[in-house]
Amino acid sequence: MFTIDEIAIPATLDDPAAADFIRAIEVGNEVEAIGYGTADLAYTPAEELVGYDNPHEPHRTLVARVDGVIVGRALYETHIGEEADTAWIAVEVLPAFRGSGIGTALADAVEAIARADGKAKTIVYAPIQDEAGERLASPTGFGSISVTREVRFLRARGYSFEQVERLSQLPLPVADLDDRLAAAVAASGEDYVVHTWTGSTPERWLADRAVLATRMSTDAPSAGLEEPEDVWTVERVIDSDARNETNPRSRFTAAIEHRPTGALVGYTMLSVPPEKSRAVDQWATLVLKEHRGHALGMLLKVANLVHLRDGAPGHPSVVTFNAEENRHMLSVNEAVGFVGIANESAWRLDL
Repeated sequence: MFTIDEIAIPATLDDPAAADFIRAIEVGNEVEAIGYGTADLAYTPAEELVGYDNPHEPHRTLVARVDGVIVGRALYETHIGEEADTAWIAVEVLPAFRGSGIGTALADAVEAIARADGKAKTIVYAPIQDEAGERLASPTGFGSISVTREVRFLRARGYSFEQVERLSQLPLPVADLDDRLAAAVAASGEDYVVHTWTGSTPERWLADRAVLATRMSTDAPSAGLEEPEDVWTVERVIDSDARNETNPRSRFTAAIEHRPTGALVGYTMLSVPPEKSRAVDQWATLVLKEHRGHALGMLLKVANLVHLRDGAPGHPSVVTFNAEENRHMLSVNEAVGFVGIANESAWRLDL
């Protein structure tokens, strides 16, 4: 027998109620390491707590217990505002406890939250291991996935398969970075200059950073998911920076200024764990559509890798996700040295 309940998000990890949160993070890390075939995506409870404590992106966590021990979890995340019609959910159960109805019960419960919140749809991103046998082609025309147990589970619940995401890994250090940066600067032309910083956004770039974060939600390929616009303001950027001051991870940012207008037109960010033995997580990379065609994606990637090398050397690799149809960015990554190591599938359920 098992039970399903919602856990409280603790204010700090010293909170007596934090034990359930810590265990839920551990369960999620274990399940994801199996699904992706690597533990490089794991975040510690202290690193995760910063994201959960976000008034702009409310989070809820349900857990499944067997004999009082957490063996599965369901995550719920949404945005605030009248136009926030989407919830992002995940259901994860330890392998030893699958096949007993726990995944179904968690999915029922977390989808019920979305319906109660008046959401129009839910989106699921799920790792898919390659297996022999039947494959399912992406409706975008780029990539395919094995028809695994997880795929059958999602299809049986009415989810539509929308997109393949590639997980890529870049071994560090990268050779000839300074030469690569010089070549990227030359290729981008005199109208563009790259800036880098660690931690909080410099005051002069706050408004531009808000524009870029907003455009990241609309300009990145999302196939039939119809990812909603996520509006950022200067105040939200400042709030995010302030909350991340308590994050054990460091944020290394590279951004490109368009000299004629003085505005930022692209950015990329690396999330760097404190332990040198752990992989660096490549977050958003965006060049505004109206400034594409100037090799700015390569300039961003290489400039931030130089920034990482000089500011936090010694990490083994960088990992990142890209939509399979985002061929331009995948080509940039491949030219830098990234190689695909796993697939993630994106699914949509209209409520």
